[in-house]
Amino acid sequence: MPTTLTAALSGITCPLVTPFDESGDVDGDAFGDLVEFTVDGGIDGIFPCGTTGEFASLSPAERRRVTELAVDHAGGEVPVLAGTAATSVAEAVAAIDDAAAVGADAAVVTPPYFHAANDPAGNRRFFEAVADESPLPLLLYNIPSCTGRGLAPETIEALAAREDVIGLKDSSGDLEFVRDAIRRTPAEFRVVQGYDALLVPALRTGADGGVNALANVVPSVYAEVVERADDERGGELQAAVSRLFDACGEYGFAPATKTALTVRGVIPTDTVRPPLVEVPPAGRTAIENSLEELLSLRAEGSEDLV
Repeated sequence: MPTTLTAALSGITCPLVTPFDESGDVDGDAFGDLVEFTVDGGIDGIFPCGTTGEFASLSPAERRRVTELAVDHAGGEVPVLAGTAATSVAEAVAAIDDAAAVGADAAVVTPPYFHAANDPAGNRRFFEAVADESPLPLLLYNIPSCTGRGLAPETIEALAAREDVIGLKDSSGDLEFVRDAIRRTPAEFRVVQGYDALLVPALRTGADGGVNALANVVPSVYAEVVERADDERGGELQAAVSRLFDACGEYGFAPATKTALTVRGVIPTDTVRPPLVEVPPAGRTAIENSLEELLSLRAEGSEDLV
């Protein structure tokens, strides 16, 4: 695995939102500002076109453009792991080819999310077929709430034996599943926590890093959480992150993360595409309050808050 990818997956990779203007078009300027904000905040990698990035509401051309913007604005400072989820092998490979063509460093692939595998062997066959044709290394993405069924531990174990499958992002919210994945896979295979409220517990149990939606909003907090995960400060920050996570969870993480970013003035609007809807006023207030608490805690003893 390239050193830059190893570093990214041993820290925090940010699954970027895709800003839209008020007419619903991709806002390239706002996206560039967001990339620079997160990189300046100390994150280790960026992940465009993921769940938080509303990939399922983007056309293939838009996904390619967003990935290209991520590569351009990252400027080689951090690696770009492009979301390439799809319902067929051919579609996934086409998305990966697009990502590779614009300079992405790795591809993030979920199991198919409409025809969920009727047997664990189906997911293994899917990933093996994609990997055989992929010009980029793959990060497996376990998100059963969106794909209908989680990856079986045996499937992860088998795929981890391949050099072109570099790790697992787990967003199941099941800490024991993460522990099992760590036990079953070699040391060089990176297991990262995708469920923000479990980041510190996962790191303390042996996970390598995190891929967390709210790193869009408070990147420096997440950078410090990874650095301080084993001490009291890490636990305090995790508790405050969890309260913000809970405030956002009711509204979906793409809308809620965009709302929090507008509160911070990073992007100009919280526009989302159907079927998502924007966070209502009561939710915005709850997010503002939790965010203020977290920023106050982060600011204690810090001179470089981002």
